[in-house]
Amino acid sequence: MSPLAHALVGELFAEIDGELAVGGIAASRLAAEHGTPLYVYDAEILRRRLSALRGALPERMEVLYSVKANPNPAVVRCLVAEGAGCEIASAAEYLRARAAGCPPARIVFAGPAKGEDELELVVREGIGEIHVESHEEIALLSAIAEVLGKDVDVAIRVNPAPAAAGGAMQMGGRAAVFGVDEERLEEIALMIREAPRLHLRGIHMFAGTQILDAGVLLDQWRHALALAARLAAATGEPVRTVDLGGGLGIPYFARDSALDLAALSAGAAALVAGLPPALAGARLLVEPGRFLAGPAGVYLARVRVVKRSRGATFVVIDGGMNHNLAASGNLGQILKRDYPILNASRASAPTALEARVCGPLCTPLDTLGREVLLPETRPGDLIAVLQSGAYGLSASAVGFLSHPTPAEVLVDRGDARRVRERGTFAHPCAPLP
Repeated sequence: MSPLAHALVGELFAEIDGELAVGGIAASRLAAEHGTPLYVYDAEILRRRLSALRGALPERMEVLYSVKANPNPAVVRCLVAEGAGCEIASAAEYLRARAAGCPPARIVFAGPAKGEDELELVVREGIGEIHVESHEEIALLSAIAEVLGKDVDVAIRVNPAPAAAGGAMQMGGRAAVFGVDEERLEEIALMIREAPRLHLRGIHMFAGTQILDAGVLLDQWRHALALAARLAAATGEPVRTVDLGGGLGIPYFARDSALDLAALSAGAAALVAGLPPALAGARLLVEPGRFLAGPAGVYLARVRVVKRSRGATFVVIDGGMNHNLAASGNLGQILKRDYPILNASRASAPTALEARVCGPLCTPLDTLGREVLLPETRPGDLIAVLQSGAYGLSASAVGFLSHPTPAEVLVDRGDARRVRERGTFAHPCAPLP
């Protein structure tokens, strides 16, 4: 297997009789009980990731789980039970957060075009903050608040200057659908303050995602704090909330290094120690998604065919880009690179071949790995795609070619519980519980 896959197995998982085990349960047992393809999430890894991040950040920085990363109710419930709040981007995610036990006050709602029905729901039921992203949204939210007779706390999502951009996928720092340009901050603040039932609490800045450099994150956080101080100066009131965004990355590819939490910790402590008086009482929020959920997830699929074609070896499995679009490189990646992939049935066996790992779909795009180092691999073996706990099933084209959706399983303290049923040929896309 690749060095990254080997390192992740050693750090996060284990081997039982030479095969990969998730949460202490062998891959063959999981596949036998729940079928393949299959998503498996390890609850203990979810807890450890949240604990590690909390330990690295100053105590006053709150962690909100970005539900979009993995909205499975069991995953959300696990993190909320450990004290995480929730960042949501839809009404359905709001309902998931509430069902998981997240208090409304610890939910924030972001998104460039929230629907009227979504805003009505969260205002009526209660929410911590709505992060507004346009003057049209402010006007709509103000009208809804008036009709419902509810006061609403809001923050301004800011599209920062180019200097604050960074990450594998930039969310701001240029012309963007997200947020309002920082040069309009005072104008937007005035509009909110003129709305009787809207209460301006602070700002939200999310400039990029999949960031592995602690220095880039800290620079973005520093810029957000400077914008918050600017807002306080413009309004003459202290800022109550600064949402520093998410974007904390995980290693997916051969040359990736894990985010340096020690460097992040030292830098965050210095930022908190240097807060100006106008931010002294502000809540500081971070909203990681993939950082928490990504390493906890494994996508398991069974080998159907091993074939040679003009000097290349193809390992064809029973699931592919319709279940794990990100691993195929077709979720916004410009350069398609391989996720950490291994033969879960022969995790201890020496490398014997370099293969392309492909799914069963009728398209050359259905390739999960292009230069995968594997032991001798046979039909019936299980292939594991690591780092698959975030932007996996819910971010994939599950209806493409109408193959049944995989089951999802949560392993917790030795118990493997199905938290999403497998689809059938008659009903390929089974509903979420």
